[in-house]
Amino acid sequence: MISKHSYTQAEKQALYRAIAERRDMRHFIEAPLEEGLLKRLLSVAHQAPSVGLMQPWRFIRITDQQLKVSIKSLVESERNITAAQLEERKNEFLKLKVEGILECAELLVVALPADREKHIFGRRTMPDMDLASVSCAIQNMWLAARAEGIGLGWVSLFDPIELAQLLTMPAGSRPVAILCTGHVEKFYEKPMLVEENWIQPIEIEEFLYENHWPIK
Repeated sequence: MISKHSYTQAEKQALYRAIAERRDMRHFIEAPLEEGLLKRLLSVAHQAPSVGLMQPWRFIRITDQQLKVSIKSLVESERNITAAQLEERKNEFLKLKVEGILECAELLVVALPADREKHIFGRRTMPDMDLASVSCAIQNMWLAARAEGIGLGWVSLFDPIELAQLLTMPAGSRPVAILCTGHVEKFYEKPMLVEENWIQPIEIEEFLYENHWPIK
């Protein structure tokens, strides 16, 4: 039975298309976003679900060029540390483009605020639900960006303590993502790491269990 609350077929297809074609973008062209677009993307991020309606997302828009260079330096430092731990895949990893900080139209740092412990509803036994809520906000923004034809890339290669200090964030707060957003020449046909033969995706059947965790 089709639910009476269902969207039209065209609307559903558009939603599923945005999900299927969302990509973690690293390659941008230097062109500004249209007026009002960043606000629209942040607005849909702000509509994300959050445990206890705590709305734990905070967005820092980076417009200072020297600050962008400093953030890129932090990412490059972590990139090299990560490469050293990848051993035989080190050189392969270093060939991958992992960010578009200086090329993207808009650079945002997404963070968790201080004093999150006061939010107990839904977090007493699951305190990391604040991070889950922020992830939902980023996903909202990602899908809306794809529907707008705009690329977005989530950069996680950084030391959170160093980035927090760079951005003069208060004690107890935590940066969780650097988001590069902007126009792209084209979207990757497949996830970039698949196109670069870094890893192959696994089908959903491998992750679907019933009743109990399977005994291997």
